Amino acid sequence: MKEYKYKINGNTYNVAIGDIVDNVTEVLVNGTPYKVELEKKQNSVTVVNTPRPSAAPRTASGEKVVAKAAVSSGAYEVKAPLPGTILSVNCKVGDTVKAADTVVVLEAMKMENAIHAGRDGKVSSINIAAGDAVLEGAVLITLA
Repeated sequence: MKEYKYKINGNTYNVAIGDIVDNVTEVLVNGTPYKVELEKKQNSVTVVNTPRPSAAPRTASGEKVVAKAAVSSGAYEVKAPLPGTILSVNCKVGDTVKAADTVVVLEAMKMENAIHAGRDGKVSSINIAAGDAVLEGAVLITLA
């Protein structure tokens, strides 16, 4: 098997490509196997069987690329209602927000979800950035 390391959006992926037999090869991406069929005419790659990874993606050091739920600090915490990817953060530390203000836009299941502050307050910390993957219950923003 030939082994390669790719860095995509700051994440490192270890890719191993096996021998090609009848235009089909096995590719391992961070240990997850995929069967890949190669087209003869255009030299492009078509994925035949694409199982979803059973675990969260990991960094080169082995840490998960997912924010974890933090321990409560006594201030009001705006939490992720479901797992997803942060599309945008609509406030800054020090901003005063109203309960109905949209502070974060979260993409989950190909839908954009507006996350509201939930109460009036001043933003004391922002624990996420655009592009971060978060789990349900992860603290996104803390209000004082």
